[in-house]
Amino acid sequence: MSQKVRVRFAPSPTGPLHIGGVRTALFNYLFAKKHGGDFILRIEDTDQNRYVEGAEQYIVDALNWCGIPFDEGVDKEGGFGPYRQSERKDLYRQYADELISNGKAYYAFDTSEKLDFHRKDHEANGKTFIYNWHNRLKLTNSLSLPAEEVQAKLDAGEDYVIRFKSPQDEKLVLTDIIRGEIHIDTNILDDKVLFKSDGMPTYHLANIVDDHLMEISHVIRGEEWLPSLALHQQLYDAFGWNAPQFAHLPLIMKPVGKGKLSKRDGEKLGFPVFPLSWNESKGYREEGYFPEAVVNFLAMLGWNPGTEQELFSLSELVDTFSLERVNKSGARFDPDKTKWYNQQYLQERGDEELATLFSSELNDKEILFLAKNGDWLKKVVSLIKERATFVSDFWGLSDYFFVAPTTYNEKASRKHWKEGTPEILNQLVSVLESISDFSSENVETQVKLWITEKELSFGKVMPLLRLVIVGDMKGPHIFDILEMIGKEESIQRIQTAIEKLSS
Repeated sequence: MSQKVRVRFAPSPTGPLHIGGVRTALFNYLFAKKHGGDFILRIEDTDQNRYVEGAEQYIVDALNWCGIPFDEGVDKEGGFGPYRQSERKDLYRQYADELISNGKAYYAFDTSEKLDFHRKDHEANGKTFIYNWHNRLKLTNSLSLPAEEVQAKLDAGEDYVIRFKSPQDEKLVLTDIIRGEIHIDTNILDDKVLFKSDGMPTYHLANIVDDHLMEISHVIRGEEWLPSLALHQQLYDAFGWNAPQFAHLPLIMKPVGKGKLSKRDGEKLGFPVFPLSWNESKGYREEGYFPEAVVNFLAMLGWNPGTEQELFSLSELVDTFSLERVNKSGARFDPDKTKWYNQQYLQERGDEELATLFSSELNDKEILFLAKNGDWLKKVVSLIKERATFVSDFWGLSDYFFVAPTTYNEKASRKHWKEGTPEILNQLVSVLESISDFSSENVETQVKLWITEKELSFGKVMPLLRLVIVGDMKGPHIFDILEMIGKEESIQRIQTAIEKLSS
């Protein structure tokens, strides 16, 4: 690659960024960094009717949260700005005029009512109306009208659009890095509008002009833009410019496998489809996902490293990524797999960091817990984290460390609470009272010694001990719990259970 790699992510600020868009941004970022290039954010806001307040900032925030920031773009000048298309609108007109002057485009004065009539007329005859070589000379445009009439219409300020003059009887051979060679018959292409009557360019013209002026070397975008590839290549040829290399990424499919993943799928099945929350919709951040986990699972949607490895840091993704290993077919979205990724990243986090995150959750609950210092909370986290997928799971897995149970698992109570149970527990209280070193190891040794000496069965005592201390049959090693809550609290819980369950 002799030309410097410059790629762009060019979303429209028409709402929140879907995770499909985040994946497009990610693949652009990985490709740029792999080749020592630049990753650019350009905001394509030529359609002012669909502009949504706050959407642009959302896009920037989402990329930053994911840890894939852009090198240049809105509010980050890199010498190729401005990076909002609405601020570049004055320069597109000259390129539209250039295409008209070299015969590659033409003025079309057809009213929307007239075009609508043609569409309906074709539909009534079972056909599709396409504005191109086979009918453009019968329509109202600068190809079918005398030059003086065209000039008169322009002078009178009549509404017009500028259309691309699609060639007849040509065979286009297009190249896509992911999909290989694509052959197109130009006779099936329509004469797309490049410039609208409101004085704004369409996506197609603005996109090509911006990519050329910003020296974009590779256009990596979603599969939905594949039908535009023929027009875009022809526009480069019409201007006499070198086209960038193209790569069209596969769609992200619904969990059931058919159809493109949508916001509705997330609402129905209870998973986020946005990186950050937007209005009523929660994002991955708010659902407790780590950004690294989101980036990792998105990278694996449609890309295959060629090995069994599934967990990649961002720098490993940069090193390993290649467009040649991106699949052609759609990638099925698996909500359970996204959780698995988060669980893996949670297990890799240090206990101290997790304790800090958990601590803010506890503050929200206004829990006055037993922790004399951060080490106590760190120990709790170390005991329960392997069962957690999110930090928000910690409370449900560890509430008994902070608060004595007020109820007891009904099924377990029926199974383990027998006539002689209070007597056994009272004896156990005496054993615990006599222990001065209340470490997990020592308490376990003393209690097991007592069980053996009394010729009790472990199956009779151990589940019972868990039930009265935890209130349920869950939790880590029971003697670790006893050490953590301390001697006094342990005895208190046993005595409370005797009182409650005996009655």
